[in-house]
Amino acid sequence: MILQNWWFTTLLGIDSPLQAPLTKDIKADIVIVGAGAAGLAAAYYFRNKGLQVVILEKNICGGSSSGKSAGFLTPDSELELSQLIRRFGPTGAKDLWNVPLKGIEIMKTAVQEHQIQCDFQVQDSLFLGIGKSGWQDIQEEMVSRKLLEFDQILYDAASVQKIIGTNAYSGAVRYKNTYGIDALLYCQGMKKVLMKYGIDIYEASEVLSIKDHTVSTHLGSVTAEQIIFCADKLQPTLSHFADNIYHAQTFLSISEPLNEQMVKSIFPEDRFQCWDSTLVYSYFRLTGDNRILLGGGDMMTTFSKNDINSASVINKVIHQFKNKFPALKDLNYIQFWPGRIDTTRDLLPTIVREDANPHVHFVLGCVGLPWATFCGNFVARHAHGDGSLDDGHYYEYFRPDRKFFLPLWLEKIVGKKIEFSANNGWAKYYQKDVKRDKQTKILIEKRKSYV
Repeated sequence: MILQNWWFTTLLGIDSPLQAPLTKDIKADIVIVGAGAAGLAAAYYFRNKGLQVVILEKNICGGSSSGKSAGFLTPDSELELSQLIRRFGPTGAKDLWNVPLKGIEIMKTAVQEHQIQCDFQVQDSLFLGIGKSGWQDIQEEMVSRKLLEFDQILYDAASVQKIIGTNAYSGAVRYKNTYGIDALLYCQGMKKVLMKYGIDIYEASEVLSIKDHTVSTHLGSVTAEQIIFCADKLQPTLSHFADNIYHAQTFLSISEPLNEQMVKSIFPEDRFQCWDSTLVYSYFRLTGDNRILLGGGDMMTTFSKNDINSASVINKVIHQFKNKFPALKDLNYIQFWPGRIDTTRDLLPTIVREDANPHVHFVLGCVGLPWATFCGNFVARHAHGDGSLDDGHYYEYFRPDRKFFLPLWLEKIVGKKIEFSANNGWAKYYQKDVKRDKQTKILIEKRKSYV
């Protein structure tokens, strides 16, 4: 396998020239730092507002985490619905589940309205259980979805084999209105759309500093009424909120094309986007040209400080996948790439509007394209709004000072890797925000009167 991001391969031959870097000092109404899913969603909101909007991107649009992702447009990310209910109760969980649902709708509408060519695939989500504990996870997810009156289908170990060609899974939950995309092509397509609306985009323009209303790159600057940071891997020189963010590393691989018989050996009926119930889970789906996109990781590398460029981890994931689907034992995987996904200590995003500098906004630690898209749109609406918007409660859900299992100060003693990994595990399997966090409890009680 070649160490190379397949999505960059899909850019070859398309008409998408690199935008020139910023080389002068300019003024704008809005400057957005970062052109991944969040930054592009923020800019897209402003497209018809009659404002001068500038995007600054250190790479190319989608060139960081968004353009490395598996392109799963599903509300599931690192937290299942049952885990959100445990943490926030039914009311809070429904509020939070609506975040990625709205993000998916924003992305789908943009793709369809502007005919963005990004390998947009209708793919139902399939959460797969492994073993006895996995079947318990599936049942808990089913109960949770019924509690919130969602539509889904439950499969046991026997019936799941009718829709996925293996006996390796103990059950599954299936639900609709989810999709797969080539996220890098999506970001590049959104770039073209935004430019048609008169939004100025500067690539290869990393923001190095901020002072008052001005952000500066190494060749120029933008002075704006509102500054929106949607950049991942935020540097501490730009904000102390960078301390709130770490990352989880995963690996993706892409296969050679499958013939129809091979496709049927995995998906006898419909094509799904799938992930399993293990702690460091594997996930897979088909691309439009019948390649298997397969991802996963292991405990040793998930919280590694730097990218791991060895194929050893993804080779284990591929080996396990082939054991589950022996008809694909001779299938070759041609490229692989690592990706470090920004995350917070409790796996939910952080959104900040600075009290001392209310013109500065931050979107941080969004795990999943739909979550990032909603958060970018949310911050843009509130930066431009008059205070009459009815979803300001998300500032409270995603506030930076919410309670965590291990406090931030402990990081100086145990290190960031240990502090974040412990918090992530606790948040996923044990945390109960509605009981432990007084401010969250008050928020949930208020929300009950509205929902």
